[in-house]
Amino acid sequence: MPALILPTARLGRSFAAALREFQTEGRGGPDDRSLLGNLLRDAGPPDGTDAWIERVLDFERRLTTDPPGDFVPATTYWWTDADTYLGRINLRHRLNDDLREIGGHIGYDIRPTARRRGHATAMLAAVLPRAAALGITEALITCDTDNTASRKVIEANGGVLEDERGGKLRFRVPTAA
Repeated sequence: MPALILPTARLGRSFAAALREFQTEGRGGPDDRSLLGNLLRDAGPPDGTDAWIERVLDFERRLTTDPPGDFVPATTYWWTDADTYLGRINLRHRLNDDLREIGGHIGYDIRPTARRRGHATAMLAAVLPRAAALGITEALITCDTDNTASRKVIEANGGVLEDERGGKLRFRVPTAA
């Protein structure tokens, strides 16, 4: 049964394999401004070694305790099934001006080989109570206008379309039932 966990060295090899899948899709290049792109550049090539996974875990910890200047404090959770890494979801504790426009409270990705199995929908549902515990009553979540899969994930979790800005759809999602 998949579950949210904090990043762990125990899944280092599975996480490295997932990042290689993302790289095959073109993620992690200099133009990839996503959190995943930042992680790939910060931690280096995903080789699954102890040193590499320690860099990954350090990156994830810093997001909560000492985020870079243009970031807000956030917690990253991994969506896992036993020893298999399936995806990650980043819960931002508050919004800055940029995140109010594009990005929102929550961002997520599912590894390519685990897509279209309901993992993103279940992962988002699992993190919403954690957002509520931070005092977020309605999470702002955005996706590209042409990302039908992400739109369906957000709407399946109660997301209501607020508007479109800069090629992004902006949804409000209640965090408590």
